[in-house]
Amino acid sequence: MEPITNNSFEKNDASEAYSFVPLSSSIRIDRIYTIHYFEYMNDFSFPGERHDFWEFLCVDKGEAVVTAEERRFALEKDEIVFHQPNEFHAVESNGEIAPNLVVVSFACDSPAMDFFRSRTLRIGEPERGLIASILAEACRCFSTPLDDPYTKRMELSADAPFGSLQMIQLYLEQLLIRLIRQKETPARHRGRADGDVYERLLSYLESHLTSQLSIEQICRDNLIGRSQMQKLFRERSGCGIIDYFSRMKIDAAKQLIRSQRLNFTQIADELGYTSVHYFSRQFKKVTGMTPSEYSVSIKRLSEEPRFRK
Repeated sequence: MEPITNNSFEKNDASEAYSFVPLSSSIRIDRIYTIHYFEYMNDFSFPGERHDFWEFLCVDKGEAVVTAEERRFALEKDEIVFHQPNEFHAVESNGEIAPNLVVVSFACDSPAMDFFRSRTLRIGEPERGLIASILAEACRCFSTPLDDPYTKRMELSADAPFGSLQMIQLYLEQLLIRLIRQKETPARHRGRADGDVYERLLSYLESHLTSQLSIEQICRDNLIGRSQMQKLFRERSGCGIIDYFSRMKIDAAKQLIRSQRLNFTQIADELGYTSVHYFSRQFKKVTGMTPSEYSVSIKRLSEEPRFRK
């Protein structure tokens, strides 16, 4: 038997000196109602509703016109608006730009939610990442399509990964905390952080959507090494920069299709594709549909009588 030493008693005495820190939640999401990602035509119009839980709408691309009780205003890319419980709200296109919208509705009784009443905020890269994580986890967690505007109940997938609902809860709580930490800086007066390489590259790609870019040209124009740039994009987006750029071009093409102003040949020319056939192949590679199939599917959804005023 090992003899008892003074050192053993000292260790026991030290452990008794510890005290715990009780954890509390500044914001706690109690329930999720719906999670949506919509790609709408340039003439869509949702007549509006009210319900007894919170909802936020964030513009991923384009612009939307929002009604919140007596207020009516334009919501631009990377802006997010919160609708408090029982607030009447509606949304429509401005008739020109076909928007991509994220809509999430949830229950939260935390007093801190007062911050979001009648408030529009601008999100940055960290907030975009959290919203993307919510959408990605929702795709794995729910069997209900995220683009169905008539969803009243999200059905859990039989093979949802372990902890999916909790991950959605955590991502959403993080998003709300980050937005509150912005204090009360108005959406339209927040500037981008200077020196953010990733943000600068995204801006560069956005401004060259009508071009054909090579990795060498991107590196040269942005004074960045190839390995550093590829590592950055794989860490932030999960793919290489050229693949990311291709997806950006297809997203722009989808928006142009929904805007209903150009035919497929004109869209291919607008976005710098060498031919409409190459454009069609790239579109199907990314979306799983041809441009024609995509146009018909979105148009049919937007023309549903339940979704029109």
